[in-house]
Amino acid sequence: MIAFVKGFIEDISEENVVIDTGNIGYNLKISTGTAARLPGIGAEVKLYTYTCVREDSFSLFGFLSRDDLEIFRKLITVNGIGPKGGLAILSVMTADSLRFAIMSGDAVSIAKAPGIGKKTAERVILDLKDKISLEDTLVHREMQAELHPFGQAQSHAQNEAVEALVALGYSGQDALQAVKGVMITEDMDVETILKLALKNMF
Repeated sequence: MIAFVKGFIEDISEENVVIDTGNIGYNLKISTGTAARLPGIGAEVKLYTYTCVREDSFSLFGFLSRDDLEIFRKLITVNGIGPKGGLAILSVMTADSLRFAIMSGDAVSIAKAPGIGKKTAERVILDLKDKISLEDTLVHREMQAELHPFGQAQSHAQNEAVEALVALGYSGQDALQAVKGVMITEDMDVETILKLALKNMF
């Protein structure tokens, strides 16, 4: 198992990148989102990898972060979503936007990926909704690091408020920012936080 490939970029296309690790060039399949975020040819880069072995092929899929790799691993457990479909989804969505789409049941956004129809998008939501949580998101971890710690009960109330806003149709980023803008006190419950957060949305 190859955990990651680190080296210098030899060639880049929308779907592949060749990494020179010292007399060996690894051809990794990547999403268009990853391709857009890569530095130029000749720059050093580290890509976390998923290895796909089949009877007639041996393929490496590359990701700039462990977070992208983990959500990709979850995606390919869904019936009908192979590695190609997983990359297609991550070409139109970030790992966090995909998590929020799953939590809010937003099949339309997922179905924007090439080759992913509405039924397949709905299957992604059905299969992964119990495997995805707000705590997994990068923006949530950043918010938690900045929020004043009042204890586990308040943190749980904040999480529920964010999830409620996402369920109402707000984006995950907007929901997190709105809750982050609430001056939390120890006696606040979910309903109070939600009401104050909604005021921050306007």
